[in-house]
Amino acid sequence: MKPIRLMMGLFTVGGWTMASRVLGLVRDLMIAAFLGAGPVAEAFLVAFALPNMFRRFFAEGAFNTAFIPIFSKKVEKEEDALTFASDAFAALGSLLIVFTLLAQLFMPWLVLAMASGFMGDERFPLAVIYGRIAFGYILFISLAALCSGVLNTAGRFAAAAAAPVLLNVILISALLLAESGVPGDAMAPGIPGTDAGAVATGTMLTWGVLVAGLAQLALVWWAAARAGFPIRLRRPRLTPDLIQLARVAAPAMLAGGVLQINLLVGRQVASFTDGAIAWIGYADRLYQLPLGVVGIAVAVVLLPDLSRRLAAEDDTGAKGAFNRAAEISLALTLPAAAALVVIPAALVSVLFQRGSFTAEDTAATATAVALYGLGLPAFVLQKVLQPLFFARQDTKSPFRYAVVAMVVNAVIAVGGSYVIGWHAAVISSTLAAWCMVWLLMRGARPMGDVARFDDRFRSRLWKICLSSIIMAAALLGGAALLGDALYSYGWRYLALAALVIGGIVIYFAAAHLTGALRLSEVRGALRRSK
Repeated sequence: MKPIRLMMGLFTVGGWTMASRVLGLVRDLMIAAFLGAGPVAEAFLVAFALPNMFRRFFAEGAFNTAFIPIFSKKVEKEEDALTFASDAFAALGSLLIVFTLLAQLFMPWLVLAMASGFMGDERFPLAVIYGRIAFGYILFISLAALCSGVLNTAGRFAAAAAAPVLLNVILISALLLAESGVPGDAMAPGIPGTDAGAVATGTMLTWGVLVAGLAQLALVWWAAARAGFPIRLRRPRLTPDLIQLARVAAPAMLAGGVLQINLLVGRQVASFTDGAIAWIGYADRLYQLPLGVVGIAVAVVLLPDLSRRLAAEDDTGAKGAFNRAAEISLALTLPAAAALVVIPAALVSVLFQRGSFTAEDTAATATAVALYGLGLPAFVLQKVLQPLFFARQDTKSPFRYAVVAMVVNAVIAVGGSYVIGWHAAVISSTLAAWCMVWLLMRGARPMGDVARFDDRFRSRLWKICLSSIIMAAALLGGAALLGDALYSYGWRYLALAALVIGGIVIYFAAAHLTGALRLSEVRGALRRSK
């Protein structure tokens, strides 16, 4: 994949991911307006986090990490890749059906593992009920992730990147239906001490998660069939390829488990402060917008590309792909991080503060946004560095690094919570991310020239930083100039739009003048990605 084709893939995935993240933001704005940071919102967020946590553990974080390099090698060598994909689909599906049924039985304990601070109040029974409904999502979305891996290896990025859009469209529709009272009121469980209308909204939203998972699987399964890989349902069987897949996936699953422990620690710390899980969840949505657009796009495009190049012993091409991915990632991530750090209050106030979401919620969420912003470049760099290991089917090294990062996260989150409360959960996440980046860079040194940054990257890096600083200064000046307009109900939307658009224009102008990012490269990639 040439650099321009790499950019095409990144813009295709990034464009669809941007659409998904924007709709996800709309979804969370509606949840904030309807439910605020109250008990129903926190119960839903924990219930929704459960299948997503195990989804990253089973599918995107482990299974696909092992599946894509093996599948890519079979495609490269023109072996029977379809049979392997169908066997993997059957094995993963069987495992997840059993796991989902077990989760129904152990749901109260799973909720306590996520948020023990819920015990003794109305959040606990709600989270258990919502968790049992939503947990089936893991089956559909994990199988969808496997189909997406097939599509990405085939160079068909659009359908897999578009699938998450369905999730947010369906959840937004569920919210609108719930607010109309059809048919959420009839399905809502009666929980003493909770608002019946809010519970009905949460119930409808949770059922929407399950429907969305099925819709996403249907889309990518159909797209994989059209791409020449019609995955068939079959009886699970143990083959040499699946044994190799399990051998490679096992360390990645352990690494995924370690990363999920980091999230668990953060939620546990937050669960002892009313509203903190919701504040962190809404802040997560804002920083996930650039992380999803850039980081996930890079991971999706780069891993299959590196796997094919290394299988073909094309070290020069692999180095070029790695460096251009790192360069593009930082060129788009650093300005986003700067914006999250310098104008978090304006962003949160305009986007979230309405209905049940109060000024106190805004202040707390803005603090979390700024702290996440400091870690955003690290979260994206992990997505760039990890494929260097995964493409070589080395999942053990990232696991060891993840264990170190987990210890850093746990010590800071738990120890810091006694001093600064729930803020420690966000600070620990940011510091652990930078620790992970340092370990990945250090561990990649023995890979030789493939994993080294080239002269072009080093030349452009300081220019990207300078352009981001210029933009940050402009945002601070613009926020001061707009003043009360950013917090006025009549003008705040226009004021924020002017501030954000102005920041984007200033950054790209500075990047073009300094040579950090050539607009001709972006235009060329955009034309070819259409």
